Amino acid sequence: MSPSIDELHRGFGERYLSHDELTTQLQNWAGAFPDFVRLQSLGKTGEQRDIWLLTIGPEPDRQRPAVWVDANMHAMELCGSSAALAIAEAVIRLHATPGSAPAGLELPPALAENLRDVLFHVMPRMSPDGAERVLNTGRFLRSVPRGGLLPPERSHWRPDDVDGDGLALQMRMLDPAGEYVESKTFPGRMLLRELEDEGPFYKLFPEGYIENFDGETIPTPHFLDDNPTDLNRNFPYSWMPHHEQEGAGDYPLNEVESRAVVEFTAASPTLFAWLNLHTFGGVFIRPLGHKPDTEMDPSDLAIFKQVEAWGDRYTGYPTVSGFEEFTYRPNRPIYGDLIDYAYHQRGCIAYVCELWDLFEQVGLERTKRFVDRYTKLDRDGVEKIYRWDNEHNQGRLAGRWRACDHPQLGPVEVGGSDTRVGMWNPPPEKLAAVCEGQVAAFMRVAAMAPRLELRCEVDELGDNLHRVRCEVLNTGYLPTCILESARKLEWNEPVSVSLETGDCRIEGGARPRMRIGHLEGWGRGRHSGASGPHFQGSHGSGNRSTLTWLIRGGGTIRIRAGSPRCGWLEREIVL
Repeated sequence: MSPSIDELHRGFGERYLSHDELTTQLQNWAGAFPDFVRLQSLGKTGEQRDIWLLTIGPEPDRQRPAVWVDANMHAMELCGSSAALAIAEAVIRLHATPGSAPAGLELPPALAENLRDVLFHVMPRMSPDGAERVLNTGRFLRSVPRGGLLPPERSHWRPDDVDGDGLALQMRMLDPAGEYVESKTFPGRMLLRELEDEGPFYKLFPEGYIENFDGETIPTPHFLDDNPTDLNRNFPYSWMPHHEQEGAGDYPLNEVESRAVVEFTAASPTLFAWLNLHTFGGVFIRPLGHKPDTEMDPSDLAIFKQVEAWGDRYTGYPTVSGFEEFTYRPNRPIYGDLIDYAYHQRGCIAYVCELWDLFEQVGLERTKRFVDRYTKLDRDGVEKIYRWDNEHNQGRLAGRWRACDHPQLGPVEVGGSDTRVGMWNPPPEKLAAVCEGQVAAFMRVAAMAPRLELRCEVDELGDNLHRVRCEVLNTGYLPTCILESARKLEWNEPVSVSLETGDCRIEGGARPRMRIGHLEGWGRGRHSGASGPHFQGSHGSGNRSTLTWLIRGGGTIRIRAGSPRCGWLEREIVL
């Protein structure tokens, strides 16, 4: 007897998995459910780890509407892997119980039925090398643990384990011009210095060593010192070089991880929704990333408003415009990020989720621009985080300092806060709830898929003449173009219908292949103006199209209808 889904579970809802553990989880699913789970590697990282992609759905090679979930492109952001795995497990449960509501999932039957014909692509860890380095050493790492084409000649910090305890966290060094003091309320935790403070004062540096050290000058640390590529600045849409955009990489897609994503998804026109999982903050970030909402297509915005409503309902997270509330410098876009590629080049309902609402847990007020929440922290706010850490996070941010003789700097103290759990990622006991909210919200997004149907009728007219009537209709939420803004994409071709007549022949001048245009869906998004009783009304018959052929002869004819975005339907009719 094959194992149950629960027996295959490797604990991703209670802890953060290593690459080997994550691989075992994926292989367990693929081995137990080969009829609808496919596991493939999209490439090898610099340290020879597989970049895994899990595809879930019967007949994975059959073209039909598909969704994409990726996570952990930023090494420290481990929670995304857990949420991606939770979404994958939910879809596996859905297919393992055909015809009934899957246990543990609160999905209405109509919603479950829609989801069963949607293909899911899940990449739970885009940067396995980076995540492994974080898990094993605790050091902060943005994306991938490798340098650029040319190593820098300037002096810079290389994080490393100085005191031999297996971790690479922080170092503090006494200095009368130091910018930090130790909290009197929360010993070991550091606070930014204020005028009223009395010493001792400290300089804070990453635990590690200075490359190209001249023996005197201490460089200012930068989070991209020894790992200059941020994968979320390395994608092709609006890419800018490093002097214009930090973390851009040497050129677009110069990293194997980002290139693997684009090579697969560019060959997958049926993708219509894209969830990019990060931490932390407790917020969804949607397009546009380079213009205000007034420049966004209104029907696109209405769709995103519906996604926003589900996000708020099932996770409690707000949704913000990337340009209006999540640019680090107002009115300066972030270049080369993944969601811009997914929305503008792949025409997807694409958005980010910053998992783990630490600010809400701590009780901090929301800033007018959400991104300012990360930087506009006064001392009171920081101490609220430390108080929460004591009460709910086992004091992981406590900063246990140990004296050490650094070979370059002399006497220092090594240790400081371990920010992996509690800060960047939720404590293990909160992990399952974070994942459950993402499952519930994204299932609704995936269920918006367009659904093509092909209906055929044949009338016998005598003298071996037949009238074949074919109706193509879309009964799904979304139109076949997915988003209005995506109509302009050259590969987003309208629905077409073709007829293979075999030994028969078409009479009356009708063509064997016809383009019928994109078909509307029934969904209107949110706040489109058609909900209130004062102005309720349906669109016309834009969700369907009818074609008729006169065919003389006998034998088998084949009708094929569909589009690159929606896949294809085929019918064989014997005349």
